[in-house]
Amino acid sequence: MHPHLTRRTFAIISHPDAGKTTLTEKLLLFGGAIHLAGAVKAKKGGKSATSDWMAIEQQRGISVTASVMTFEYNGKTINLLDTPGHKDFSEDTYRTLTAVDSAVMVLDGAKGIEAQTLKLFEVCRLRDTPIITFINKMDRETKEPFALLDEIEKTLALTVCPITWPIGMGERFRGCFNVFTDTLYLFDNKQGSHIVEAMQFQGADDPKLDGFIPEAELKQFREEVAMVKAIYPKFDREHYLEGHVTPVFFGSAVNNFGVRELLEALCEFAPPPRVQAADPRTVAPEEAKFSGFVFKIQANMDKNHRDRIAFFRICSGQYTRGMKVLHVRSGKTLALNNPVMFLARERELAEEAWPGDIIGIPGHGHLRIGDSLTEGETIYFTGIPSFAPELFQRVRLDDPLKSKQLKAALEQLSEEGASQIFKPLDGSPWIIGVVGALQFDVIASRLASEYGVKGSFEAVQYTTARWVKAKDKKALENFCEKNKYNTAEDAGGQLAYLAPNAWHLERIQKDFPDVAFAMTRELR
Repeated sequence: MHPHLTRRTFAIISHPDAGKTTLTEKLLLFGGAIHLAGAVKAKKGGKSATSDWMAIEQQRGISVTASVMTFEYNGKTINLLDTPGHKDFSEDTYRTLTAVDSAVMVLDGAKGIEAQTLKLFEVCRLRDTPIITFINKMDRETKEPFALLDEIEKTLALTVCPITWPIGMGERFRGCFNVFTDTLYLFDNKQGSHIVEAMQFQGADDPKLDGFIPEAELKQFREEVAMVKAIYPKFDREHYLEGHVTPVFFGSAVNNFGVRELLEALCEFAPPPRVQAADPRTVAPEEAKFSGFVFKIQANMDKNHRDRIAFFRICSGQYTRGMKVLHVRSGKTLALNNPVMFLARERELAEEAWPGDIIGIPGHGHLRIGDSLTEGETIYFTGIPSFAPELFQRVRLDDPLKSKQLKAALEQLSEEGASQIFKPLDGSPWIIGVVGALQFDVIASRLASEYGVKGSFEAVQYTTARWVKAKDKKALENFCEKNKYNTAEDAGGQLAYLAPNAWHLERIQKDFPDVAFAMTRELR
């Protein structure tokens, strides 16, 4: 068997507070990668979530950057990508979704499908990414399970196939029945940070259940299971892989309910690495020659080292330590001497890796998001987006002598995709552009804690940006000359028009019909 067939590379997507980071921790716990799961907002002196390693994440109990975690389970290599749930960091999530073969969608049982979940689902649908659904927080009062399934079918136009079914909810939540294997598990909810072996029963009609579940609740549960088997189709893996069916699991991540079943389903149902879109041809995982792309840059994961890591998805061939590869954008040869595998901030040297694996390449400033590396062929992996920012500010330094450090810090943060920076053609100071307001807080926090640069943000008059280009060089030069106070270069040297408002943007587009205005830019 080719090693890539044992890989399962997936992302977890959700609305904030649906329990995504907690589920990530519990998957690591059941996978044996950690021995004590940390609450997202840890008690003083307690343990923080493994996937939330940045200081601001641990302070606020939110995920603002994608984390990668690799572990072994049931003969499979699991590459789990935890993504930011907060809408202000959706750009990082979009790029992370280009590096996975499937996704787990986490829903809060009390709230159902929320705005951010719907947005991320649409991104998955565009890429035909298969989705497994985990309905979380069944240990609280939730919507009725049948109502939740109806909501998924109507809102997402997906056929649902329940794999597990909850026994009660809230204080009466006692465990999960596996419709697929006809087994039932009752759990102890007092040891959420440790694995506690469940009591197992054969089928919903097992007479031993009478001693554990009150008669009225047991009767309702058996009626519901009979309805599930009568109403919903049997699971068809091909339909799931095509993106038409979502297998559904119920549970409570914080109490370990349903997590093992989800992990086993990922091993059994989820696809191995798939064919990747590229220019001028697609790339299949079983190809002999090595190739892949950078989907994320992260600096200063380890405060002890001013490091810079490029997160790299292998698409074909085999990585071996020390191999030389072509950096397609520059045409230069790079030696991959010390790439690493991840458990969030923890890492170890990678001796070899295969398609589907995510390796971290320590950077020297030459790798950017969207870069392709190959064993010699000129291939550009496609579909890695950069979005036009919607909020703009300048940094006012507390200490003007630190302007050099500020420039270096902003360039590095821009390379990570945490923000975009624009240098106006009129020579005025750098402008920072972001998709969501919370990104400014993260930038300020990181400037102070990682670069020793303190300052405040001040508003500028821009509300949107568009990248500009023209087939006629003179038409572009004329545009820049007449709009130099609103035109800037981004960190990659691409020209962008910064508009004060939508009306102004519309007027400029009419005045310069030979110039193309783009809301997104493909990184390559």
